[in-house]
Amino acid sequence: MGGLLPAGTSVPQDEIARRLGVSITPVREALRRLESEGLISYRAHRGATVAELSQDAARELYLLRGAIEGLCARLAADRITEAELGRLRELHERMLGEHRAGALEGLAEQSRTFHDLVAEAGGPAFLAEHLRSIWQSHPVPASSSLWHDKDNAGTFLRAHGELLDALARRDARTAERIMVEHLEIAADARGAPRIGTPR
Repeated sequence: MGGLLPAGTSVPQDEIARRLGVSITPVREALRRLESEGLISYRAHRGATVAELSQDAARELYLLRGAIEGLCARLAADRITEAELGRLRELHERMLGEHRAGALEGLAEQSRTFHDLVAEAGGPAFLAEHLRSIWQSHPVPASSSLWHDKDNAGTFLRAHGELLDALARRDARTAERIMVEHLEIAADARGAPRIGTPR
């Protein structure tokens, strides 16, 4: 999927089969597999469509990411090398420059790289792979990225900078707190209701 099709987009089996030069059967099997992974849903009179996350599911997704990425950040504060810190700083500076220039298009992908680098530094054995699995199972379409809003992007970049400072100080608790809060703010910006609050 790669996050290229927005939620709700129709996935026409015939057209996919024609483009790939195959019969409809393998396409149908592939779509059923995507359905079992929660990426495709079937709707009456519409066929297969790209699945949409409910607001509750979106909040749970950000909570899950917060748990995993918060732990990654905490562990990274102890484990990160100077070379890894250097790569994160370089990426962060590039993102800041693009934000200042109003070039927001590539920030979402660069942010994912930033988060992946933190995860690799903190949990190279298991945690980083779990995080990638979540991203693959629930991709955010590029067209609906929160990074396209300059104010959101500025808020997220401040959090990245604070996280970098905490990692450089080897401050594990602060690194974890910043990462969890960063993802809570992202969930709020997406409009996902907080768990346990009245609606």
